[in-house]
Amino acid sequence: MVFRWAARTIDAFSLTGLALATLFFCASLTPSLIPRESITQGILSGLSFSCGYGVGVALRALWTYMELPRTNPRRLVSASRVILLACLIAAVFFLIQASSWQDSIRILMGMAPANKVGPFEVAVIALVTFAVVILIARLLARVFRIIANRLRPHVPRRVAGVAGLVVTTLLFWSVVDGVLLRFAIRAMDSSYRELDQIIDAETKPPTDPRKTGSSASLINWQGLGKMGRSYIASAPSGNEIATQTGQGGKEPIRVYAGLNSAGTVEARARLALEELVRVGGFERSALIIITPTGTGWVDPAGIDPVEYLYRGDIASVAIQYSYLPSWLSLLVEPGYGSEASRALFTQVYGYWKKLPKDRRPKLYLYGLSLGAMNSDLSSDIYDVVADPYQGAVWAGPPFPSRTWKSVTAGRVAGSPAWLPRFRDGSVIRFTSQRNALDLDGAPWGPIRVVYLQYASDPIVFFDPHAAYSKPDWMKGERGPDVSQRFRWFPIVTLLQLTVDIGLGTTTPMGYGHVYAPEHYIDAWMAVAQPPGWTAEKVDALKGFFVAQRKAE
Repeated sequence: MVFRWAARTIDAFSLTGLALATLFFCASLTPSLIPRESITQGILSGLSFSCGYGVGVALRALWTYMELPRTNPRRLVSASRVILLACLIAAVFFLIQASSWQDSIRILMGMAPANKVGPFEVAVIALVTFAVVILIARLLARVFRIIANRLRPHVPRRVAGVAGLVVTTLLFWSVVDGVLLRFAIRAMDSSYRELDQIIDAETKPPTDPRKTGSSASLINWQGLGKMGRSYIASAPSGNEIATQTGQGGKEPIRVYAGLNSAGTVEARARLALEELVRVGGFERSALIIITPTGTGWVDPAGIDPVEYLYRGDIASVAIQYSYLPSWLSLLVEPGYGSEASRALFTQVYGYWKKLPKDRRPKLYLYGLSLGAMNSDLSSDIYDVVADPYQGAVWAGPPFPSRTWKSVTAGRVAGSPAWLPRFRDGSVIRFTSQRNALDLDGAPWGPIRVVYLQYASDPIVFFDPHAAYSKPDWMKGERGPDVSQRFRWFPIVTLLQLTVDIGLGTTTPMGYGHVYAPEHYIDAWMAVAQPPGWTAEKVDALKGFFVAQRKAE
């Protein structure tokens, strides 16, 4: 009885669709940039199966529409059993291999093989995902038929079909975008807003009047927000810097203006400048304009190393433009991050360039992820060509980033897309886990820009064209942290990379979208050239940060 029900259920589906769905399912089990576990793998495989089935059904419909010859029904019945058996065998074989494929990435990232992709669990989750997609698709098909049937008495049959398809699509999108998506965004917005206001009991306002958030500060402690308070409180002390560097260290100056510090972007930027002047930020040897990530977070791995390299004789300033994660901030508030970054740059740079050149600090830009993209947008060459800042360190730039995208596309022939060389390297250079900034002694120009990026970072290397063409970074030599067993498949690779974006920060530090302080050190050494550092001292500082991370 059960077998008859299963046979009838299978016969209700398109054979062509099931065959292509199986191919997509098998391809989805192969490795991509980030290791996956059973639940994530099951959802990805279910979506891939659904896409393959949809493509198969569409091809079959096109075949019928073009009135091409049909297969003999008797031959089709006998052939279908063979095809379905072959699909089942292929699916089982690939499910068994899935763990070893995922472990091929884990080993590259220094993770122990985990065998966390259970074949049975993946298969069940994939089937449930496929069932949900099929239910939605059939609901939409029913809506389409109702609309088309209502229109047929009034318009030609094919016009009714096209109109039904358009109306169904608009209805579906209005439900997703107008109801589900907006509800989810409102819920997350409210959650992150409340989270931003929470003051940890362990994070106390500074007592030093020279620090932002103190009683003497122009910016109150509550207004800094969760990320701003964490940034101010986590700065290394002068004693910690002196102990590690072996020389006298100063207290680094950190200035931050949260969303609640002022009502507008321009007001926050002005307030941050006034606070920076108050605490003597322009009296230090170096000054960094930071663009945070979407939540307002400033990565300690990116800023702590340069504070040690300058032995505390450095200041930094940032303003918050959102409390949402970067991907959600980009979706809900497109352009707002670049507006905030440009407002802060305009204020600080405008004050800085009026100072005597021999008495002002060196000026640098820094940003991670969405912060890197918005920091790049804070100015253009025409704003600074007469009096340029000294350089920038941009880590993990998102794939749409303006300059990154242009430079990568215009790289020197033969250099890999995951570590490109741009022209003579006098302005822009790239590096990763291994220092790649010494380009055979090639000289730097007056502005030094370094992109720190890992080949396994899906935020950087997501490619919307991967649905139909192999990304450049998959051609030729692979990055050291990318599995050699990663293969390109139409549509499936795009789905894999989309899932990878969501998993980008689940990797160990030094891989994916989690950047390590020891790799920032090479970037800051090249850009800022802090004095008094030998190769041995640099290696010792790297070792300090590695040991610090392992101790946590």
